[in-house]
This record gives sequence, structure tokens and C-alpha cells, in this order.
Amino acid sequence: MPSVVVRAYEPEDRAAVREICHVTGYMGEPADWFWRDRESFADMFSGYYTDREPESASVVEVNGVVSGYLLGCVDSSRAWNPGAVAGRHIVRRGIAFRRGTAGTIWRTVADGIGALALHRQAMHELEFADARYPAHLHIDLLPNARGMGAGGQLMRRWLGHLREKGAPGCHLQTMAENAPAIAFFTSCGFSPVGGQPRIPGFRSRTGGRLHMQTMVQSL
Repeated sequence: MPSVVVRAYEPEDRAAVREICHVTGYMGEPADWFWRDRESFADMFSGYYTDREPESASVVEVNGVVSGYLLGCVDSSRAWNPGAVAGRHIVRRGIAFRRGTAGTIWRTVADGIGALALHRQAMHELEFADARYPAHLHIDLLPNARGMGAGGQLMRRWLGHLREKGAPGCHLQTMAENAPAIAFFTSCGFSPVGGQPRIPGFRSRTGGRLHMQTMVQSL
């Protein structure tokens, strides 16, 4: 049987977390087919948590190798905005003009402009701010860490951390099309809230639109 250990994040785990972030970035599968640049992707979705709030992060080791994580933020108003992080990479590294990222970036711009023009959806519909659920999390596991209870252990550790901090609640966002993730979060006590707005720029492998589902839990 594999040895599974859930423990606090340590600085030397950073590289492994960033790699896992990218290779699980599309509903648990690699993100490279729509976002090839690992550095910008990892900065958007893991950088704040490892670099500014590491005390709220945990990792899971399988046979001594970091194979998953839960990255959390107790007060979401402090977290970096992924769009702003992407903007810095556009300015400093030109990712809007690189193969592997340019398509998604310019499609995001076009989707946002189109939605506003048709009065259907503004970017703020994807943002969640509710004082009852100020904390949020990201959780990702490599395939070898799935199905062994590691996700549940990470979640229980995180919710215990929030209770110690006195947080009244927690939210998360996942793709509405990711049925296994929604089932897992439901089993951990989260409930869907709000609608399912389209995610600008993002598409399925077959070109279909993807949607965001927000879920919440009171503590």
C-alpha cells in the first residue's frame, strides 16, 4: 500500500506545488493544451498562497513525494487577482504574443467585450464577495494521490484551520462541468450558490463554453 502523509506546506515544496498546479490545471488534467506557459499559470493560481500565505497551505506526500496540495486564503480580499497577475506577465514577458497562451488571452478579451456589448455578462459576475464566506481554497491532486482519502484529509485540515482563525465561512469556485469535483466538495459540506456564468476565454477540448460554479460552507 502507498504511504500517504498530509502535512503543512514547507518552502522547499514550492517547485512541486507549481508543477502540480499546471499539470492538474484543467479539471485535474494538464493545462498545457490551452496555457503552455507554466510560470504565469502557476503564478496566477498558486503564487499568492505559497509566497504570501504559506501557513494556510498543506501538501500530501505519496511515498515521500509531494503529489497534491490544498492552498487556502483566510481573507480573500488579500489574495492576488489572477487577471492582474496575468497582466504583469503580459507586460513583462509578452505572453499575449506567445504560442500556447496568446489564443486564450485574446479569446478572453473578445469574450469579455462581447458579453458587455450584449448586456449578458460582465466580468464581475465571476467574482465572489460575501462577508459570510471570506475564505477560499484551491485543491489539486495528481492521479497517484486520488482515491485514497488524501483530499478529505486536506479538506478537514483546512476547515479546522479556518475554525481556529475564527473564519465564519469558506467559498470555492470550480468549473460547473467538473462533476467529480462538485461531488467531492458536496461531500465535504459545500453547497452551490448563484448561477453558472460563462468563463471568458476558456473552452473545453471540443470547443464548448465552460461555466463557473461557486460553492460555500458556513463554519
